[in-house]
Amino acid sequence: MKSSRRTFLKKTAAAGSATIVVPTILSSSVFGANDRINAAVLGVNGRGKAHIQGFMAQDNVRIKTLCDPDMNILKDRQKEFKETYNKKVGLEQDMRRVFEDKDIDVVGIATPNHWHALSVIWACQAGKDVYVEKPGSHNITEGRKMVEAAEKYDRIVQHGVQLRSSPAINEAIKLLRDGYIGRVYMARGLVFRWRGDIGDQGTSAVPEGLDYDLWTGPAPKRPFTKNLVHYNWHWHWDYGNGDVGNQGIHETDLCMWGLDVGLPSEITSMGGKFLWDDCKEVPEVLTSIYKYPDEGKIIQFEVRPWCTNTEDGVTVGNIFYGEKGILVVDGYDSYKTYMGQKRTPGQSGKDGENSGSEYDRGAGGTDGHFANFIEAVRKHDKSILNGPVETAHLSSGLAHLGNIAYRLGKVLKFDPKTEKFVNDKEADKMLTREYREGFEVPDKV
Repeated sequence: MKSSRRTFLKKTAAAGSATIVVPTILSSSVFGANDRINAAVLGVNGRGKAHIQGFMAQDNVRIKTLCDPDMNILKDRQKEFKETYNKKVGLEQDMRRVFEDKDIDVVGIATPNHWHALSVIWACQAGKDVYVEKPGSHNITEGRKMVEAAEKYDRIVQHGVQLRSSPAINEAIKLLRDGYIGRVYMARGLVFRWRGDIGDQGTSAVPEGLDYDLWTGPAPKRPFTKNLVHYNWHWHWDYGNGDVGNQGIHETDLCMWGLDVGLPSEITSMGGKFLWDDCKEVPEVLTSIYKYPDEGKIIQFEVRPWCTNTEDGVTVGNIFYGEKGILVVDGYDSYKTYMGQKRTPGQSGKDGENSGSEYDRGAGGTDGHFANFIEAVRKHDKSILNGPVETAHLSSGLAHLGNIAYRLGKVLKFDPKTEKFVNDKEADKMLTREYREGFEVPDKV
């Protein structure tokens, strides 16, 4: 059964390879406060470093294993782990070996985007609870399969949109729900990041220590190039989703959360490469519009890569428009309001400030989001998750829809109930992808 918009939002208003063997009986253990939780982190080059910190900041949580296809990076993280925490940690290149380890209770997934959904599905099948980085999926169909896997195997899956654990942002959402700026009809997501020319380094030999087959996983296996490994895969369609599907997932999620909507029924998108003659495949500049005719609401989303203006002081964040004023979210942990034609400053808030709010400020951020995840794991209660798996599917899905509209160059009609386009076989083909043998996202999880 598809998750309804209300199910998605019901708690947020208030605040060449062997396949995995799925256990026939999966544990749904509830951990006591004194029970140690053993963790593994998959992908430790970028956001994986934040996962290490997030797990190690929690009481009675131990990282047992670090996993990455690149042994060079693993050895660097192992050395840093010993220096920082004075503890040993195991290393593994193949995540399937991590899932086979019955001592590991939870995994943090910070791999490239093309691995996210399959690794979540495998983890759920193996009885692990999961914290997965944004975007939850590389395409819409595998996002839905991720939701189905979490439900079928009764696993706790947290999406890495840490602003949902920000007390200030939760306060902002409550203001929107309470009508502080009146009827809210539009949200804008802004991603103005400094993204330069990445050039084109061509192909080269696979570096020693890197298992490139494992790095590639479900995606097509291209000849090795430094333009993919380890960061610039974000700008290639087979592996990443551009900045709307990178930084932008925080903002797509907040647009949907603030407007109280799910996936849209009309999408259009336009952009292109205007600055650099490099090997990026994704657009540097992208403007997407998502319309909700039945709700009388609209989302506008903009990606800009270089010199630009700020908007109400914001370069990365959100602006909500209501009949009485606007609410501006700057980044992950603060908001301001401006009321009426004269833009009179209204209520504002920021994590860590004492504004007289009922919320315990300073509890947000990545560490706070991990704390929320670990609490849900200990209680085996997904209802207390701030970023449940549905957010991973839907906020990522919004970005995917914008990218599809851009790539096809036309206005698209979409049915949120079936999660298919309306009489458009060409667009429907882009809801999924071809997977390499041994790394398929299954039709039945």
